[in-house]
Amino acid sequence: MNTQAILIFAGFVAITLGITYWASNRTRSTSDFYTAGGGITGTQNGMAIVGDYMSAATLLGISSLAFSNGFDSLIYAVCAFMGWPMIMFLIAERLRNLGRYTLSDIVSYRLDERSTRIFTAISSLTVVLFYLIVQMVGAGQLVQLLFGIDYTYAVIAVGLLMMVYVVVGGMVATTWVQIIKAVLMLGNGIVLMVLALRYFNFDFSSLLAAAANNHQAGEAMKGPWKLMANPISGLSLAVSLVFGIAGLPHIMMRFFTVPNARAARKSVFVATGLMGAFFVIICFLGLSAMAILPNYPAFYVDGKVGGPVLGGSNMPIMHLATALGGNLLFGLLAAVSFATILAVVSGLTLAGASAIAHDLYAKVYKNDHVSPSEAMRVNRLASIGIGMVAIVLGLLFRDQNVAFLVALAFSIAASANFPVLLMSMYWRSLTTRGALAGGLVGLSVALALVVLSPAVWVRIFHFAAPVFPYDYPTLISMPLAFVVIVVVSLMDRSPRAAQDKAGFPAQEVRAETAVGIASVSH
Repeated sequence: MNTQAILIFAGFVAITLGITYWASNRTRSTSDFYTAGGGITGTQNGMAIVGDYMSAATLLGISSLAFSNGFDSLIYAVCAFMGWPMIMFLIAERLRNLGRYTLSDIVSYRLDERSTRIFTAISSLTVVLFYLIVQMVGAGQLVQLLFGIDYTYAVIAVGLLMMVYVVVGGMVATTWVQIIKAVLMLGNGIVLMVLALRYFNFDFSSLLAAAANNHQAGEAMKGPWKLMANPISGLSLAVSLVFGIAGLPHIMMRFFTVPNARAARKSVFVATGLMGAFFVIICFLGLSAMAILPNYPAFYVDGKVGGPVLGGSNMPIMHLATALGGNLLFGLLAAVSFATILAVVSGLTLAGASAIAHDLYAKVYKNDHVSPSEAMRVNRLASIGIGMVAIVLGLLFRDQNVAFLVALAFSIAASANFPVLLMSMYWRSLTTRGALAGGLVGLSVALALVVLSPAVWVRIFHFAAPVFPYDYPTLISMPLAFVVIVVVSLMDRSPRAAQDKAGFPAQEVRAETAVGIASVSH
């Protein structure tokens, strides 16, 4: 047990719990719980998006991929960054003008509300649960390393603490924890980067040479050698990361927390710049760990340099902090990393709870006849239920790399949510049947191929060979979803189809001008 690090960690948790208590006094309605009442500014929301998106996969996963794979890790960083300009120019403004709480609000705007809400809620919950696995695995390994307790108890403790954040504080607490965490994480990353450069007398070429010398692939690690060995698999991963962002419900939900479309665009602008810088820092720190950690055998299991590192495959950056800054820097990075996970898990839980309470319960089951007190009660019960499921998933997937797991969540988001969301906003000929058919095909094909892929079929189920040879199905499942949406919509001659198409002009006016946004409730 690292006493100094634990004290810093405990102090940070106490501060965030204080924020949660403060936020609880400002969470009086469903709107406050889901979207902070729409009172977050563009700059604040941009920083909160950074906090939401810079998850355990970003901090722990990408740095550990850079540590183990070298240059190949850049595909995660570059492709995840490239999706944001698309969101700025195609999605953010329309999303804010058409939506209220969830992605279902946009998809069901002119389509059949009951059926589209059911599908969108199910697909959003699927993405949320896959993404939750990432956070719980990272949190469990981090707390296990910090406190020296069993992984099982670590995951349970994280899950219970996360429920407190969401159930008590809602979106207000989640937003401010994300903002504070983003600032501290960027600050810690810059400090670590400067210390790593100082270790090599600010000579980057010496750092890179040491990393290559310590890596199993040698000089080959400076170029694509593993993740891009199969072009189809690499391209499918890239497509997942670029387009999957727009299908992540907890990220898209953030655009409902700002007062207008201008603030939504500003959110993306702020988030894009900060995340671009952070991705560069994270990849650099992974290479730094590769260059420096072999000089410290104590960070490896049984002291065997080149073998697995202590605490699991996602922990190299934590050991780098200890090597460069001692227990103080390790404690700071551990506290920020834990806050990262709690904030992202809180956002995911809110997104999942909104799909259950707002879409399925209030809109579908109760036909929008729900009192405010009943809505808040269902919100909190749904949050607790998702928290329990997150604990179970964290225990089942404990040995998986978190950056790899998040790519699977992106695959499903890009295959199920993104095609339906984009077409509902831009294609006037979209029909309810087309949206449901395409979305279901994208979701089912992506899920089936993920299960049959090496990631699950071999590494989880321990079969000898995979049925589907690639880890990421998006190159197949996402185009297939678009094709099915178009074909079924064009063949649909039902009365409902005519009604769907007739509603597009009014939707487009609302999406472009926000006229009626204060009076329309859907």
